[in-house]
Amino acid sequence: MVNHQAKDLKLSILDLATMYNGESAWQTLQNSTDLVQLADRLGYTRYWFAEHHNTKYQMSTSPDLLGAHAAAVSNNIRIGSGGIMLPNHSPLKVAENFSILEALHPGRIDLGIGRAPGTDGLTALALRRSREAVTTYDFPEQLDELLSFFSHAFPNDHPFKEITPSPDKHLIPDIYMLGSSNGGMQFASQHGLGFVFAAHISPQLAVPMLRAYRENFTPSSYMPEPKSVLSIIVIAAETDEEAEYLAGPAELQWVRWGTGEFQLAPPTLEEAKAHEYTPQEEDVRRENKGRFVIGSVEKVEKQLRKLAEDAMVDEIMILNMLTEKHTRHRSYELLADAFNLSPSNQ
Repeated sequence: MVNHQAKDLKLSILDLATMYNGESAWQTLQNSTDLVQLADRLGYTRYWFAEHHNTKYQMSTSPDLLGAHAAAVSNNIRIGSGGIMLPNHSPLKVAENFSILEALHPGRIDLGIGRAPGTDGLTALALRRSREAVTTYDFPEQLDELLSFFSHAFPNDHPFKEITPSPDKHLIPDIYMLGSSNGGMQFASQHGLGFVFAAHISPQLAVPMLRAYRENFTPSSYMPEPKSVLSIIVIAAETDEEAEYLAGPAELQWVRWGTGEFQLAPPTLEEAKAHEYTPQEEDVRRENKGRFVIGSVEKVEKQLRKLAEDAMVDEIMILNMLTEKHTRHRSYELLADAFNLSPSNQ
């Protein structure tokens, strides 16, 4: 069993491209551009975009397009999807798109794959264009197709055997399964793929699922050894008090989501500070504590190293959710310094 040393912990970033404080779509995407360039300079390992649909305040609908832009404006950092929600897509088209990205930016592209639609049922229907596609669970077949397109390894009698997604058979990104339950872990371990667990969605399952992935991993042509990442919301600042204040909007937003309020704009710092939680909201807020790591950079560093050790991972992917650009950048700068990141250490 691999002995993961906390001192070697890598840090990465998950971006939802959220429109904070009434920002325009252009400004939000410019903020993502600036952040990926900062992360590149600081030595973060990878920068992924999520796939969400029918949201009023998130621009991350197309992680492949955003990834193409991010890779073009950066130099060293790996770029990818967190993830491509495969039920919304043709496996062939995903293979084509990510083969092109890999050709443009060799050795820097990741394909994170999700099993959920990343949206509501009506939007899923609009994406997939048939009710049968929405109600049929065929993810295992979709995943097999996708991997076969990349490996050019369809069975001889398969109707897709002669389809060529790319003229170059070596254009294969690093492939990861996303998960917040047992299902993603099983696909990742059985197919020999990387695994990223969303602890900000299911914090209580993160450690057991990530440990089970390593214990059950089957080597493959995609990955000879297991690669696992824990994703969680991290808000670091100079002091605990400042971090708690800066985390106010994210905590309030998760409380709103937990009580069925999905269409409100992301709270501002002032709104979060002035908000008086109802008893029901306080209960949800307490239940959400495991989704966050909040505090001074020293406190956050200790918690992340402990999480990584417990989960047997050597990489943490950070969902930041800070509403102010300068505090967002400062949080990542503090963490890069605490973990001794540098572009050459990737």
